[in-house]
Amino acid sequence: MSKGFFNVPKAINEPVKSYAPGTPEREQVLAAYRKMWNEQIDVPLYIGSEEIRTGNTQNMSAPHDHQHIVGKYHLAEKSHVEKAIATALEARKRWSKMSWENRAAIFLKAAELIAGPYRAKINAATMIAQSKTIHQAEIDAACELIDFLRFNVEYMSQIYQDQPISDSSVWNRLEHRPLEGFVYAITPFNFTAIAANLPSSAAMMGNVVVWKPSDSQIFSAKVIVDIFKEAGLPDGVINVIYGDPVMVTDTLLASPDFAGLHFTGSTHVFKDLWAKIGTNIHNYKTYPRIVGETGGKDFILAHPSANVKQVATGIVRGAFEFQGQKCSAASRVYIPSSLWPAVKAQLETDVNSMKMGSPEDMSNFFTAVIHEGSFNKLASYIDQAKQDTDAEIILGGGYDKSKGWFIEPTVIVTTNPKYKTMETELFGPVVTIYVYEDSKWTETLELIDTTSEYALTGAVFSTCRYAIEEATIALENSAGNFYVNDKPTGAVVGNQPFGGARASGTNDKAGSMLNLLRWVSPRTIKETFVTPEDYRYPFLG
Repeated sequence: MSKGFFNVPKAINEPVKSYAPGTPEREQVLAAYRKMWNEQIDVPLYIGSEEIRTGNTQNMSAPHDHQHIVGKYHLAEKSHVEKAIATALEARKRWSKMSWENRAAIFLKAAELIAGPYRAKINAATMIAQSKTIHQAEIDAACELIDFLRFNVEYMSQIYQDQPISDSSVWNRLEHRPLEGFVYAITPFNFTAIAANLPSSAAMMGNVVVWKPSDSQIFSAKVIVDIFKEAGLPDGVINVIYGDPVMVTDTLLASPDFAGLHFTGSTHVFKDLWAKIGTNIHNYKTYPRIVGETGGKDFILAHPSANVKQVATGIVRGAFEFQGQKCSAASRVYIPSSLWPAVKAQLETDVNSMKMGSPEDMSNFFTAVIHEGSFNKLASYIDQAKQDTDAEIILGGGYDKSKGWFIEPTVIVTTNPKYKTMETELFGPVVTIYVYEDSKWTETLELIDTTSEYALTGAVFSTCRYAIEEATIALENSAGNFYVNDKPTGAVVGNQPFGGARASGTNDKAGSMLNLLRWVSPRTIKETFVTPEDYRYPFLG
């Protein structure tokens, strides 16, 4: 039993390494990349202490070289999903009772493993299987994941320390119990950090988890599993399965012990999951917690007072880093007519200077989209824009899938503010620009707010404080993460808790105390020191 009040190490953001030519980190990650590129790994299901290989496998390949196989993973059958539930519930008997500081120590150790011996490996895995440049891998798989683990431990300690008022006659205590059952974590391909955070944040609070990573992220998910195991995470706390998403989900949601969903992915899938949970609500022992971060149609708005180079840089970085495959990526832009010629010229200079290819070549700013389905979808929108009279492709518009799923960074200009690519989430390197009349600034604010069902991120560029304040107020419900004079991507744990509302999710803010509170069930304990022995109150005389 714990004896003492414990302070955790003060969380600080992990410094981003430069990977400049000649640096040790550059050589280390390239060596790890080449080693992993030339190996083939076999990824099992992880259920309790078992590594299960079903023999029913799928290959893993690199998006920038889709014929190159880097490994395979095994698909679960329904019996394996049921086994994962039973194993998690058995593990819960001990894990839910483990002292919080011992849970904290596991995840703090995981953070240090990533910062040190696993840094090159987890970055290289993310570069290979998700086609991230080294910079994008570093800020995601290394730094953001480290930050999630460190800051969540700090938030956990703060949650437990926040206690109700007591007096000399009564001692009031508040405890935060793990949810009664298991949590189902569904994670996306685009961020290794999110893939690790969704199961680990729930587990940190004493819950047990069944985790289904994206089929396109299993290569780096394997590294996450290795790290958690080395950090000392007990068997059965996080069980990892892959397989048919409908079968896996239906099996998990049918269990009366289902207690929570931690999800990042598409809006459509999240709504379907919510509906299934609602259909099954009478079967559950408790009301499940439903936490989701979904899509975005994120905007950049330039005021006539904006700095042209800052706007252009915000568009290029916001729209094209990681091939636009961020839920926060800039995908619709509003430029005043007075600035448009200069912004257009700067965009042409910047985009035409970009190199595209394998992330192993660190002079490339841009690599491939994740898979053929994404490639085909993006190509169809580009082809349509080439035909439409109210749209013009001014940059990019090319694509080639002969070696990898390469889509050129593409800029569309439209005369129709409700053009399809201004409203529809594309999840790729395509940005659409609408040029508005300077005199219609206020009308443009209304246009931005009503154009999309999403409300994840957005940015305003201006040197006029009145305009900044007006935009901040008018766009209050348009973005859960709002940026002033910066691109709408790159939220940092501990600095900008991340999440949006409307069709963008439940806005439970990953990387904050708000998210961790969703994975506990509070209980108050009142202890009276001198207990009354007569029912009569003084007013009775």
